[in-house]
Amino acid sequence: MWVRRALTELRLDIDPSVAPDIVGTMTDMSGVADVSVDALFSSHNIEHLYPHEVPVALAEFKRVLKPDGFVVITCPDLQSVCALIAEDKLTEPAYTSPAGPIAPLDILYGHRPPMARGNLYMAHRCGFTQKVLTGTLQAAGFATVAARRREHPYYDLWALATVAPMAEADLRALAAAHFPI
Repeated sequence: MWVRRALTELRLDIDPSVAPDIVGTMTDMSGVADVSVDALFSSHNIEHLYPHEVPVALAEFKRVLKPDGFVVITCPDLQSVCALIAEDKLTEPAYTSPAGPIAPLDILYGHRPPMARGNLYMAHRCGFTQKVLTGTLQAAGFATVAARRREHPYYDLWALATVAPMAEADLRALAAAHFPI
């Protein structure tokens, strides 16, 4: 995960071996001051939390964002992954990443090779559909939310949530600037 403050990018990570700017967790971002960042980008990490920790993390995200700030979250889309599972393709590669083949099993529970090597930070403890992610962000008090799901070959969700209300046209433009094509 990384946060942007003015024109400075800061990386926060639980794993000190990846040399982040701030070692911390999404549920305790005390190394980041209140109302100090313009934008927060959370890429494929919210699914590593237990379900009861997600509201705590979102409260931390909201705490560090400026009043006109926003968060972009991307995570696996369980709806499209479960479609593969319903086709009995649990262990078949859904796509090939730079880290190698990724099966629905990896998307659901975490990438198996790093976990087999002892990196249990890679374990997934919860998951989202577009409806659930949108509702979770709204329940956390974000004023406006835009979300998108991408099926094969991505199997991911993208959400953008703002601290302050935003006109729909402005929200769409901001999402277009930060969501993949």
